[in-house]
Amino acid sequence: QVQLVESGGGLVQAGGSLRLSCTASVSIFRLNAMGWYRQPPGKQRELVAVFASGGITNYADSVKGRFTISRDNAKNTVYLQMNSLKPEDTAVYYCAARELRLTPYDYWGQGTQVTVSS
Repeated sequence: QVQLVESGGGLVQAGGSLRLSCTASVSIFRLNAMGWYRQPPGKQRELVAVFASGGITNYADSVKGRFTISRDNAKNTVYLQMNSLKPEDTAVYYCAARELRLTPYDYWGQGTQVTVSS
């Protein structure tokens, strides 16, 4: 069982930046992938960014060029650096992880609120 804890959310003006952190209860070195999802108000949850084994990263089109996912294995932590934030980035952001490739993300954090004001 893997537990994930997010932090770093908050209120920021449009154009500003935030960095989210997700710390796992186990070494993340052997996890196949970790990622960030978000759920905007009144919308479906969507995948934002993925950091997979081998250093492979992928991003949703809506955040490419603005968000960066990174990982620090020594700290068992994955980060989401969010720059040039827009009001439409407002959402609850969730950290997720999986142990095996091509499987659903079955470990989830509690979520952290990000609010971007215009």
